[in-house]
Amino acid sequence: MAKLRKTLGRAGDPAVQALMRQMETQSEETLKRWCIQEAERAYLPLCGQEEPLRAGLEAAQACAEGRVKLKEIRPALRAAMEAARGATEPTEQAAARAVATAAGCVQTLTNALGMAFYGAAATAYAQLGTSATAEAYDAAAEAEFVRLRQSLCAVSVEGEANPARLDWNC
Repeated sequence: MAKLRKTLGRAGDPAVQALMRQMETQSEETLKRWCIQEAERAYLPLCGQEEPLRAGLEAAQACAEGRVKLKEIRPALRAAMEAARGATEPTEQAAARAVATAAGCVQTLTNALGMAFYGAAATAYAQLGTSATAEAYDAAAEAEFVRLRQSLCAVSVEGEANPARLDWNC
C-alpha cells in the first residue's frame, strides 16, 4: 500500500503542464468561474457537501461575479479552509481541500492549480480506495488532470485578449 498523500501529481508531469499551459491562455474571470464550477461539480459531492464548504464556494461565486467585494467573503473562505482541515478520511479530506482551495481562487488565482492537485487525490482515493499502489494513484491522478484540462478547454475563450498573468512558483 502506498503512503497516502494530501495531493497527487507534480508540476513537471506532462498532463499537469498541459493544464497549466491552458490556464495561461485564459482570463482571470474564466479561470475563477471554471475553478468554482469544477469544485462544485466534481469535489463537493465527495466531501459530504459540508455547509462551510458550500458557503465558501457560493461566496467565491458572488465575488467572481462582482456582487460582493473580496473583503466581505474572507470569513467564508476562512470557514471553508477550517472545515477542510477538520476532515480526516482521505477522500473527504482531499475533496474538502480542493473545494476550499477553489473558493480561494478569487483571492489567489493560482489556487486553480492547487484545486487540481487536491482534486486529483480526492478522485483517485474515491475510485481506488486507500490501499492501492502508488502507480495506480498516479494513473488515476493523470486521468483527472486530463479531464480537468478538457473541462477547461470546453469553457475557454479562443484567442483570449486578456489572459491572466500566472506566476506558478513551482
